[in-house]
Amino acid sequence: MSEIPTIDPPEEPDGTETSSETAAILPFPARKATAGEPPALGEVKPGEWEAQIPDDAEEDDAQVAEGDPVDPPREKYPPSVSEWMEAKDKARPTVLPDWVKLPDQRKAVRRWAVRHYSTMVGYHALRLPCVYTPKLLAYSPRGAWRWSTAVGRWVSDAEGKALRLAAVRTEDAGEYLKLSRQRDARVKLRGIIATVGGIIGLVAALTLYVMAPSWLLLFSVATLTTVLGIAGAPADRPLIDRAKVTFRKRKLSSDIVIRAHDAAKLTSKDQSIAFPRPIGRDGDGWRVVVDLPYGKTFEDAVSARTRLASGLDIAPTQLFLDKDETSGRRVSYWIADRDPLAVPAGRTPLLGATRVDFWKPFPWGVDERGNPVMATMLWLSLLVGAVPRQGKTFSARTIALAAALDPHVRLIVFDGKASPDWRAFTKVAHRIGFGIVPRNGFDPVEHMVSALMELKADVEDRYHRLSELPLHICPEGKLTPEISRDKKLNMPLTLVVVDEVQEYLQHPVHGKTILELLVYLARVAPAVGVSVMNSTQKPDDTACPSVLRDQHQARFSLRVGSWQVSDVVLGAGSYSEGLDASRLLKSHKGVGLLKGMSDDSGIVRTYLADGRDADSILTRARALREDEGTLTGDAAGEVTAARNADAILNDVAAVLGRKEDKVWSETVVDRLAELNPEAYGEWAALEGRAKADQLAAALKPYGIKTDQVWGKTETGKGANRRGIERQHIIDAVTERNKKRAAK
Repeated sequence: MSEIPTIDPPEEPDGTETSSETAAILPFPARKATAGEPPALGEVKPGEWEAQIPDDAEEDDAQVAEGDPVDPPREKYPPSVSEWMEAKDKARPTVLPDWVKLPDQRKAVRRWAVRHYSTMVGYHALRLPCVYTPKLLAYSPRGAWRWSTAVGRWVSDAEGKALRLAAVRTEDAGEYLKLSRQRDARVKLRGIIATVGGIIGLVAALTLYVMAPSWLLLFSVATLTTVLGIAGAPADRPLIDRAKVTFRKRKLSSDIVIRAHDAAKLTSKDQSIAFPRPIGRDGDGWRVVVDLPYGKTFEDAVSARTRLASGLDIAPTQLFLDKDETSGRRVSYWIADRDPLAVPAGRTPLLGATRVDFWKPFPWGVDERGNPVMATMLWLSLLVGAVPRQGKTFSARTIALAAALDPHVRLIVFDGKASPDWRAFTKVAHRIGFGIVPRNGFDPVEHMVSALMELKADVEDRYHRLSELPLHICPEGKLTPEISRDKKLNMPLTLVVVDEVQEYLQHPVHGKTILELLVYLARVAPAVGVSVMNSTQKPDDTACPSVLRDQHQARFSLRVGSWQVSDVVLGAGSYSEGLDASRLLKSHKGVGLLKGMSDDSGIVRTYLADGRDADSILTRARALREDEGTLTGDAAGEVTAARNADAILNDVAAVLGRKEDKVWSETVVDRLAELNPEAYGEWAALEGRAKADQLAAALKPYGIKTDQVWGKTETGKGANRRGIERQHIIDAVTERNKKRAAK
């Protein structure tokens, strides 16, 4: 490491003439410009801050004397009225909750209420004739007996019998006589009331039986039977069943929260937690904001998450921690009434969408509170990781389905495991391939290499063309919706999907080339509208190297085996931020942690689109593309799509003369463009070194290198440029033919 040169301070001017090696220091005194006078060179412009260094600056740096104040004043620059009012506005709580103000939440609450109460009414209506009525008839005799017994005990003053017996046992004659006289008076009065009530009831029953219409008589009998049946129902067997399962839920109090922090060892004898705001309900759970003791941080709370859940007497999957940016010790907890991640998000809203604008966010799922989560793939690459059978493919496929419903988005799809999950995309994909095993003379890996090389050339060409477009079409040199939808410009939004990418990266022949191409596309291509989405169940350095993982700006991790693997997928340091996908359970299918797609990181319960739903969406997507005239590539049955990647060997061999041992790469590319303009026309449009790089990348999978070759220019001048040897091409073709014959 080279040393940083030091610069000696210039000596004070002594009035002598300075040499060329010595710079004179000229003072520029600052003065305030008068009104209307332009500021002179070296002056401080009006409105700018002006720093003044006192002459005795060294004296100010002296040590502070004992007893001098060292704390700065509390408010050196007091806030203005507008800043004070803005701070008060932010701190003021809302008058109405979000579910009342926001149309989406009002709609969700309304739908929930209709669904909830209609289910309850239907549940009880179905059980009324076949369950509740027989129970009432069976329990009504017991209810009649209980009622008559209660009336008899009331008339006979049975509640005072214990007192009278106690007076007899103590031989207290005065107390007994007093109680007896009281009983006689009560029995006489109650007997009269019971007799009158019985006569009135009998007369009313006879009147109803003789004069009342049938419906009123039946209603009276049903009411009496219901009352007697409820009175005769056993205490351990309720008459009416519950239409809703009651989950374990309790009212959360500050004492419980303090107990939880004590159990988690986040407090001490001298310091406890503080509550900056009251505990309150937040959706299907509780919102708690606490200030940890000084010295404790959000990371400490994350590490003690399981102990906090135990102290709160809930499952760890019910506790969610959010970081508060206003203070390092302030933590916000959301404590769910039940595990919200075990509840499916439901079917994708794309089933009801006629088309999607991929330039705008589209629905991907909901968070733990049920709020919608919108996804976007603009200007970024996405890495999806998970253990098998946790919904990784379905989560990635939902994004691809949204892209398919935008007829101006070009899809390139490759599935390393050759599962049925991506087969329906043959209806719309510009380039598509399954697995790594050649079948029927078609090698999907070579097809992938060819597609990625084609896309790389397109990306490089986009950068040049965007910089050359006129300002009224491309004002900032960036891709716009209008440019992407202009068929003449041919720069549509493109989504590259590679599922089980580790299968391609570990290919013995083309693995390194695919890695280099994917790294280039994930790093460079999003800026010109080409997004890359890779998914893998093996995010380790062997199967999916970090050089590729680190190029993804957005990460999505479903359940993984450990927090270390979660950090590999989500990025180093995610665990310290409270993001740990290893805490997800097996029952949390389709649930993952999202980071990098927006400013917020959190949990996403992705929508489900099964095989039938995906086929229905893709059928609609193909019809859209046919109407718009944007169906291209493999989906349109273009002949060039069936061309093998190793055709480059035959083409290069065809353009080399028998007596040409070594040829410059630029010359080879120009000849290839003349041989097959559709395949190599874009290569020939590149400039000097770019041509050589394109040919080198195409020949690298076959072990052919481009070295320095001596040749002559058109003017006859000798030059040394990159080129190829004819013998290397012949050897590669021979080796390829041997492998094909062996198969």
